[in-house]
This record gives sequence, structure tokens and C-alpha cells, in this order.
Amino acid sequence: MKLGVFTVLFAEKSFEEMLDYVKAAGLDSVEIGTGNYPGNSHCPLDELLESQEKRETYKKAIEDRGLMISAFSCHGNPLSPDKEFAEVSHDTFVKTLKLAELLEVPVVNCFSGTAGDHEGAKYPNWPVAPWPNEYGDVLTWQWEEKLVPYWKEWGKYAEERNIKIGLELHGGFLVHTPYTLLKLRELTSPAIGANLDPSHLWWQGIDPVGAIKILGKENAIHHFHAKDTYIDQDNVNMYGLTDMQPYTSIQTRAWSFRSVGCGHSVQEWSDMMSALRTYGYDYVVSIEHEDPLMSIEEGFARAVQNLKTVLIKEQPSSMWWV
Repeated sequence: MKLGVFTVLFAEKSFEEMLDYVKAAGLDSVEIGTGNYPGNSHCPLDELLESQEKRETYKKAIEDRGLMISAFSCHGNPLSPDKEFAEVSHDTFVKTLKLAELLEVPVVNCFSGTAGDHEGAKYPNWPVAPWPNEYGDVLTWQWEEKLVPYWKEWGKYAEERNIKIGLELHGGFLVHTPYTLLKLRELTSPAIGANLDPSHLWWQGIDPVGAIKILGKENAIHHFHAKDTYIDQDNVNMYGLTDMQPYTSIQTRAWSFRSVGCGHSVQEWSDMMSALRTYGYDYVVSIEHEDPLMSIEEGFARAVQNLKTVLIKEQPSSMWWV
């Protein structure tokens, strides 16, 4: 396995300053945002698509530091009823696929998207209960009319270019659990897989090791985010896991994102690394920092420190003892 970072946390640094910082931390790879929610601080998407010379310079800057690009990320909502945002999300996604092909980046990370509840809707609708029955009707319509047709077309597009699509299993989007990921994959394309982020599994009550086993058996883990979540059970008792308080309400929120090892034990992170290796994932573990209690520098350093103690970097030896 390789250790990397989702470079959006270093948005204030220039491209080469960011690369130097990552190299000095002893990492192997970078995951770079190309637009939509992550922004594109380190990837002038249109410029790189238009100029082979700029692409070569861009790639050389990364490779000269002994780094690689694990994925391009363009999380947005191409199914949004807000047609302008849906169009921007889609166009950025398609451009990102094209750039990934040109730069031989094997994975593009994004969200599945969430549609409205009918053609005239103004806002996305995320049904999470089967009753009253209209919620189930909305969900069926979203999948049949929006989600599956979109990903059947663009999953095939990615598949033809040998690019994997890593959908982040994130609340608020139609694909947010192992089940919804595998269901969409079955109905569309094997290019569809998970950008597995345990932080979004924990607050849904999903055990990340269990999710790794489920998805790994289907060869459906395309990328991995390293971010932790602290669950405050006293606050869960008050607000539930679907807590709608802003992330800034740290004292009262049911859960908050944390740096690796600050929400769950290093042993649990070790168990995840072992499960990833056991079930066929031997690619990049990409640090994502959204810890409200730590600076970027300290949260990043803590994640690097803890992950270096549990990451499995070398290939296993032959079983000489049997």
C-alpha cells in the first residue's frame, strides 16, 4: 500500500509548494481536486486539457519528487434539480475523465448525485425511510429515471477508457452504503466502485472492516480515504445520528470528523489496513483532513504518524513456517 493525501487541505499553497510539503512528510502520492466541491487549486483543468506541454510539465513536477497521482476528485451533483449546478458538475466530471486518461491516472473520485423528487423539483431529495410510502416512490423514481441512466452511460464511458470511478459513500447522496454501491454497479458498469471513507460509514452505524469485506469480495474498492469520526453517545441520545446541527457545533453534535486515531483507536485502523490487504485492495490510503479541533498542519501530521504505524507497504513473504 501507499500513503497519500487529498491535497485540498493545502489549497493555500502553490502547486509546487504543496508537492514539496507532501514529499517532506514522507508520502507516496497525491489525490488532486479538479473542481466542484473540492475546488481546483492544484489543477488548472482546462489549461491541462488544452496543452500537452503543460501536462508534461505538470506530471514531471510530481514524478521528480517521487510522487504519483492516486486519483483526480471532482465531487459534485450531476443529478441535481439545480440545472446550472448539475451541468457544471457533469462538465467537470467529463473533463476530469479526459484528463485522467491523458495523464494515465487510474481513478476519478466523485459522488453518485442526488435527484429531486420529480421533474419540476427545485432541490435534491434524499429519502431515508420506506414509510410514508411516498418516500419509497420517490426513491424508485430517482433510481430508475435519473441515477441508473446517468451512470450506465458514463460508467461505460469510463470503462472504455480503463478508468475506475470511485463513488464516495456519503450521506445525502443516493449511493451511501455498500448495498447501494453494489446495486448501482450491478445495474450499470464494473467501472463503478467505492472511494471508501470510513468516516462516513461510522456515523451511519456501518463497521468499516465489514464494509471492506463486502466490497472487497466484489473487487469494488477503487480508492480509500483516511478520515476518522468521533461519536458522542450522549449527543446521539439527544439528536440521533442524522444530526442536522452545523459542524461548528462541536460540543453538542452527535458526531464530528477527526484526524486518524482521534475518533477510533489505532488498532481499529490497523484492522482496516489488514482487511484491505486481505480482500484485495493494495493501492493508496489517502488522508483527508476535516478535523475541527486541530490545525491543518497538526491534523495532517497526526494522521501521517498514526497511519505509518499500521500501513502494510511490503508484499507478504512466503509462508516459510508451514
